Amino acid sequence: MTTKHFAIISSFLLLIATGVQAQSGSDTTKTKSAYKKYQAKAPKTQPFNAKAFLPSDKTILRWLGMAGFFVNSRGTTFMIDPLLDDFDMPLLIDFPIASKDVPQLDAILITHADNDHFSLPTNRNLKPVTGSFHSTVYVDSLMKNEGFHSFGHNIGDNFNVGPVRIKLTPADHAYQNAYPRTSTRWFKNVDACGFWIETPDGTIWAPGDSRLMPEHLQFPTPDAILFDFSDSEWHFTLAGAVKIANAYPDTPLLLNHWGSVNAPDFTPFNADPAVLKKLIVNPERVIVLAPGEAYHLQPLKKVSSMLTKK
Repeated sequence: MTTKHFAIISSFLLLIATGVQAQSGSDTTKTKSAYKKYQAKAPKTQPFNAKAFLPSDKTILRWLGMAGFFVNSRGTTFMIDPLLDDFDMPLLIDFPIASKDVPQLDAILITHADNDHFSLPTNRNLKPVTGSFHSTVYVDSLMKNEGFHSFGHNIGDNFNVGPVRIKLTPADHAYQNAYPRTSTRWFKNVDACGFWIETPDGTIWAPGDSRLMPEHLQFPTPDAILFDFSDSEWHFTLAGAVKIANAYPDTPLLLNHWGSVNAPDFTPFNADPAVLKKLIVNPERVIVLAPGEAYHLQPLKKVSSMLTKK
């Protein structure tokens, strides 16, 4: 498998879905605009620079667009699924920082091998300034092929990035097996993961891409969820995302996997925060960040640690 197979499927389905718009050049502008479909778009990007990487007395999260986040926890810096360069579908956003402008990272965490999560151009550019890369055992094998300083972990394994403690959570995202022409490899659920992240200022859950699993409804209450609410059968689906949101009714939901790719007919990318807000309890906790906007992590209450569970 290459990391581009997901984009191949995406592009193929998108072409099918939007093919009706690609009619003859004789269409008038007015006729073409009638075919244009609404898609929720992220707020205008708020660029950040090297100052965002300096130590402080708090934990700050910034959405990078797509499914990516940058976290600075009191000077410990890491990114989750960063994509800052060369995506092969049309974008609706500008990225808030260029990979060449990232001064240093203690770690990069990758949930799975799709190229909107494991961006080879981005990670190659970040390699010289990154202390370590972490993912599943399978994705680690791809990283080692690139010469990254990487570590592969099993679901349930714990590791530290400075004072930040991290545990791999389960995911069900082996969609490649349903499209046998995209890969000669048989994928397993353990090839993808989420991350449970305990910082000095609170707990973050980054579920990654996954269908809904019973475990997802049974964790201790996190202080923030990096929330994918796309209505895709290989993600939580919108109904599944609502179940997760309502299982943790006080947890802020930092939205991602929406508003970044110009794909109004393709469910992994076309979610709308306005729809989500109508379906969940306490909708005011839906956090619609602009790419690059700072979010200050704060603990909801004292909770038990995921890292004590096996």
